[in-house]
Amino acid sequence: MTLAELEQRLRNLEDIEAIKSFHREYVFFLNNRQWDDMADCFTEDAFADIHGPHRGRDEIRKLFTERISKLNAGKGRDAHFAVEPVIHVDGDRAKGHWLIYILISDPVTGAASRWMQGRYDCEYARVSGRWRFSSLVYSSPWPPET
Repeated sequence: MTLAELEQRLRNLEDIEAIKSFHREYVFFLNNRQWDDMADCFTEDAFADIHGPHRGRDEIRKLFTERISKLNAGKGRDAHFAVEPVIHVDGDRAKGHWLIYILISDPVTGAASRWMQGRYDCEYARVSGRWRFSSLVYSSPWPPET
Protein backbone atom coordinates (compact mmCIF):
# COMPACT_ATOMS: atom_id res chain seq x y z
CA MET A 1 0.00 0.00 0.00
CA THR A 2 1.37 3.38 -0.98
CA LEU A 3 1.53 6.43 1.24
CA ALA A 4 -1.15 8.10 -0.89
CA GLU A 5 -3.44 5.08 -0.44
CA LEU A 6 -2.87 5.15 3.32
CA GLU A 7 -3.64 8.88 3.43
CA GLN A 8 -6.89 8.30 1.49
CA ARG A 9 -7.86 5.46 3.80
CA LEU A 10 -7.21 7.64 6.85
CA ARG A 11 -9.28 10.48 5.34
CA ASN A 12 -12.18 8.08 4.75
CA LEU A 13 -12.00 6.75 8.31
CA GLU A 14 -11.88 10.29 9.72
CA ASP A 15 -14.88 11.25 7.57
CA ILE A 16 -16.85 8.20 8.74
CA GLU A 17 -16.14 9.09 12.37
CA ALA A 18 -17.10 12.73 11.73
CA ILE A 19 -20.40 11.60 10.15
CA LYS A 20 -21.13 9.30 13.10
CA SER A 21 -20.46 12.16 15.51
CA PHE A 22 -22.64 14.53 13.47
CA HIS A 23 -25.49 12.02 13.35
CA ARG A 24 -25.30 11.37 17.10
CA GLU A 25 -25.49 15.13 17.67
CA TYR A 26 -28.64 15.25 15.51
CA VAL A 27 -30.23 12.53 17.68
CA PHE A 28 -29.19 14.48 20.79
CA PHE A 29 -31.00 17.53 19.38
CA LEU A 30 -34.05 15.34 18.73
CA ASN A 31 -34.09 13.94 22.26
CA ASN A 32 -33.55 17.43 23.69
CA ARG A 33 -36.22 18.95 21.41
CA GLN A 34 -33.82 21.43 19.83
CA TRP A 35 -35.88 21.78 16.66
CA ASP A 36 -33.95 24.63 15.04
CA ASP A 37 -30.62 22.88 15.70
CA MET A 38 -32.06 19.77 14.05
CA ALA A 39 -33.09 21.75 10.98
CA ASP A 40 -29.60 23.27 10.77
CA CYS A 41 -28.26 19.72 10.28
CA PHE A 42 -29.68 19.74 6.73
CA THR A 43 -28.36 21.32 3.55
CA GLU A 44 -30.39 24.18 2.06
CA ASP A 45 -31.85 21.90 -0.63
CA ALA A 46 -32.16 18.74 1.49
CA PHE A 47 -34.89 16.16 1.23
CA ALA A 48 -36.44 14.56 4.33
CA ASP A 49 -39.08 11.88 4.37
CA ILE A 50 -40.21 12.00 8.00
CA HIS A 51 -43.99 11.88 8.44
CA GLY A 52 -44.18 12.58 4.69
CA PRO A 53 -41.81 14.17 2.16
CA HIS A 54 -40.31 17.63 2.78
CA ARG A 55 -37.89 19.52 0.53
CA GLY A 56 -35.57 22.30 1.59
CA ARG A 57 -34.29 23.34 5.00
CA ASP A 58 -37.12 25.83 5.57
CA GLU A 59 -39.80 23.20 4.99
CA ILE A 60 -37.88 20.71 7.17
CA ARG A 61 -37.64 23.34 9.92
CA LYS A 62 -41.44 23.76 9.77
CA LEU A 63 -41.84 19.99 10.06
CA PHE A 64 -39.85 20.03 13.30
CA THR A 65 -41.17 23.25 14.83
CA GLU A 66 -44.82 23.05 13.75
CA ARG A 67 -45.55 19.33 13.61
CA ILE A 68 -43.08 17.10 15.46
CA SER A 69 -42.76 19.54 18.37
CA LYS A 70 -46.50 19.19 18.96
CA LEU A 71 -46.70 15.36 18.78
CA ASN A 72 -45.92 14.73 22.46
CA ALA A 73 -46.07 18.25 23.88
CA GLY A 74 -46.74 17.97 27.60
CA LYS A 75 -47.00 14.17 27.39
CA GLY A 76 -43.64 12.90 28.55
CA ARG A 77 -40.63 12.32 26.37
CA ASP A 78 -39.70 9.59 23.97
CA ALA A 79 -36.04 8.58 23.72
CA HIS A 80 -34.36 7.95 20.37
CA PHE A 81 -31.26 5.82 19.83
CA ALA A 82 -29.43 5.56 16.48
CA VAL A 83 -27.24 2.45 16.29
CA GLU A 84 -25.33 0.17 13.93
CA PRO A 85 -24.30 2.72 11.29
CA VAL A 86 -23.10 1.61 7.87
CA ILE A 87 -21.44 4.52 6.07
CA HIS A 88 -19.69 4.79 2.71
CA VAL A 89 -17.77 7.98 1.87
CA ASP A 90 -17.01 9.26 -1.62
CA GLY A 91 -15.18 12.58 -1.35
CA ASP A 92 -17.57 15.26 -0.09
CA ARG A 93 -20.60 12.94 -0.34
CA ALA A 94 -21.55 9.90 1.70
CA LYS A 95 -24.39 7.43 2.07
CA GLY A 96 -25.39 5.39 5.06
CA HIS A 97 -28.08 3.71 7.07
CA TRP A 98 -28.74 3.37 10.78
CA LEU A 99 -31.20 1.47 12.92
CA ILE A 100 -33.29 3.77 15.07
CA TYR A 101 -34.91 2.62 18.30
CA ILE A 102 -37.51 4.77 20.02
CA LEU A 103 -38.53 4.17 23.60
CA ILE A 104 -42.12 5.42 23.64
CA SER A 105 -43.27 6.97 26.89
CA ASP A 106 -46.77 6.66 28.31
CA PRO A 107 -48.54 9.99 27.64
CA VAL A 108 -50.19 9.98 31.08
CA THR A 109 -47.41 8.82 33.41
CA GLY A 110 -44.34 9.51 31.27
CA ALA A 111 -43.13 5.97 32.07
CA ALA A 112 -41.58 3.85 29.33
CA SER A 113 -44.30 1.81 27.68
CA ARG A 114 -42.93 0.21 24.48
CA TRP A 115 -40.13 0.14 21.90
CA MET A 116 -40.38 0.94 18.22
CA GLN A 117 -37.72 0.10 15.61
CA GLY A 118 -37.07 2.03 12.42
CA ARG A 119 -34.33 2.85 9.97
CA TYR A 120 -32.66 6.02 8.73
CA ASP A 121 -31.40 5.97 5.13
CA CYS A 122 -29.16 8.99 4.76
CA GLU A 123 -27.15 10.88 2.22
CA TYR A 124 -24.62 13.34 3.56
CA ALA A 125 -22.80 16.29 1.99
CA ARG A 126 -19.81 18.18 3.30
CA VAL A 127 -20.69 21.88 3.23
CA SER A 128 -18.09 24.45 4.30
CA GLY A 129 -16.10 21.68 5.95
CA ARG A 130 -19.05 20.26 7.96
CA TRP A 131 -21.19 17.22 7.25
CA ARG A 132 -24.93 17.78 6.75
CA PHE A 133 -27.87 15.67 5.63
CA SER A 134 -28.70 16.08 1.97
CA SER A 135 -31.34 13.37 2.34
CA LEU A 136 -32.84 11.56 5.31
CA VAL A 137 -35.56 8.94 4.92
CA TYR A 138 -37.13 7.47 8.04
CA SER A 139 -38.84 4.08 7.67
CA SER A 140 -40.94 2.45 10.36
CA PRO A 141 -41.71 -0.25 11.04
CA TRP A 142 -38.45 -1.70 9.90
CA PRO A 143 -37.90 -4.22 8.56
CA PRO A 144 -41.11 -3.68 6.62
CA GLU A 145 -43.91 -6.05 7.41
CA THR A 146 -44.63 -8.47 4.58
